[in-house]
Amino acid sequence: MNPIILGELLASFRMGKNEGRNRSILQEFPFVPRVNILEIARETSERYATIRCDLRKKGTPIPTNDVWIAASAMQFGLKLLTTDKHYLDVSQIIAEYHPV
Repeated sequence: MNPIILGELLASFRMGKNEGRNRSILQEFPFVPRVNILEIARETSERYATIRCDLRKKGTPIPTNDVWIAASAMQFGLKLLTTDKHYLDVSQIIAEYHPV
């Protein structure tokens, strides 16, 4: 899991009605054996720049946080499962779109 996703989840919890319950569920999530919190480092930044420039050239920019998430997926060779269709425009990653 990218730490930006974690931040977005925590912000959503604070704005919602069930912050305590949601935080409790999320607190257990990182301890699931398949879940790792990824680090954002210089290599991630290089991939961010690649993706952002490519999307801009194609005229299909996406939100900044989503570029960081895509950069992590690219860096670690991960498939991105998403409800945001714009990830399909990021040619450097494998995105699997699941509409809500």
